[in-house]
Amino acid sequence: MPTVLLTISYDGADYSGWQVQSNGVSVQQVVEEALEKVIGKRVQVRSSGRTDAGVHARAMPAAFTTDKELPLRAYVEGVNRFLPPDIAVQSACHVKADFKPISDAYAKHYRYRIINSSVRSPLDRRYSWLVRESLDSAAMIKAAHYFVGLHDFSAFRASNCSAKTTFRRIDAVEIRHFDTSLTIDVVGGGFLKNMVRVMVGTMVDVGRGRFAPEYVMSLLREGDRKKAGVTAPACGLCLMKVFYTEIDPETVLATSLQEAF
Repeated sequence: MPTVLLTISYDGADYSGWQVQSNGVSVQQVVEEALEKVIGKRVQVRSSGRTDAGVHARAMPAAFTTDKELPLRAYVEGVNRFLPPDIAVQSACHVKADFKPISDAYAKHYRYRIINSSVRSPLDRRYSWLVRESLDSAAMIKAAHYFVGLHDFSAFRASNCSAKTTFRRIDAVEIRHFDTSLTIDVVGGGFLKNMVRVMVGTMVDVGRGRFAPEYVMSLLREGDRKKAGVTAPACGLCLMKVFYTEIDPETVLATSLQEAF
């Protein structure tokens, strides 16, 4: 039976997250319902991970196996006919039957967007965090460097995170500031629940002057979530891409520069 890998883009503002759950409509649920209309039976899609309620994705990989032989365009053009405007399949390809979207992934690229202005931006409100206080981006850039490497990220996860290990590899963190728009790109081997959002919240607190940049080192060393920064709102976070072969993180960030603003 063929295994198909979809790349899915979605605006997560109106969903309870990627994964099917009982407390709301999820992106996975909507995608599976659209696939059922094309294939004729229900299939379960396996993604590269979860995104929280309100988080967006430019390229979420999700695989499924089916005994129905259809041209790949049916999983793009056909499925998109049954998807709402805020979800779309971008591409489809065949992969090996033993392909595992989570464990086969080498790295993920997340982007967080901030509007740093005393005046709100109505057109950006669904896709960014409005921070009214002036931010010291130089201090934030210095703080970002301490995240790179293999560390215990206990201080940067949700209280209900169920991960078996809190050690994660971060390959690069880059901050760009242009006018009132600030983006934080994070590339790493894997992430705990809310990890990027707590990292961003901590860096924003550095930018506000609440913490010194070096404070990140003590948080990584002590692992106390209560001492870290706020959890940044979900609306500013977007999964940009998942990589299944070893990458150069600096190349990833350089090629994504044109999408930053």
